[in-house]
Amino acid sequence: MSDKALVKAEPNTTRGAVAGVAGFLIPGLGQLMNGETDKAIGMFAVFAVTGIGLLTGLPLLGGVVAIAHVGMHVVGGIDGYIQGKKKR
Repeated sequence: MSDKALVKAEPNTTRGAVAGVAGFLIPGLGQLMNGETDKAIGMFAVFAVTGIGLLTGLPLLGGVVAIAHVGMHVVGGIDGYIQGKKKR
C-alpha cells in the first residue's frame, strides 16, 4: 500500500475566487470556467441585452435595465465563486 493514498490532498482554494472575479467582470465567464456552458450562455445573453438597453438609453425603462445589468455582474460573480468552490 502506498503512503500517498493516506495523504489528504489540499483543496484548491483559488479556483472559486478566480471564477468569481471573472464572473463579476463578464457575467457568464465564471460559469464557463466552471464547465457550465448552458448557464454561461444564458447569463451572457441577459448581460448583453441589458447592456444594449442601457447604452441605447431607453427613457422609460432605464432604471430597471440598469439595475438588471448591475445585478448580472453581482450574480455572475457570486455564482462563479460558489460553483468554483464546489468543483475540486
